[in-house]
Amino acid sequence: MTQPPFATLSAALASLGTALGALAVQLRAVGYEQYVESVATASVLMWTTACLTVVTWVRFRRTNSH
Repeated sequence: MTQPPFATLSAALASLGTALGALAVQLRAVGYEQYVESVATASVLMWTTACLTVVTWVRFRRTNSH
């Protein structure tokens, strides 16, 4: 059984979360306040998902390390 691409998925989600966080900062600087909250929420959601992917990866490795 091959291992699912947890590292790639986690890195992609973290990159997307970082990009959305930078976009939220830029939106605030330009004056689009009505969009900042939803973009920042999406950024936090991406980072949370990346962290949960790492937790799943660790648990998967423990389960299949025998």
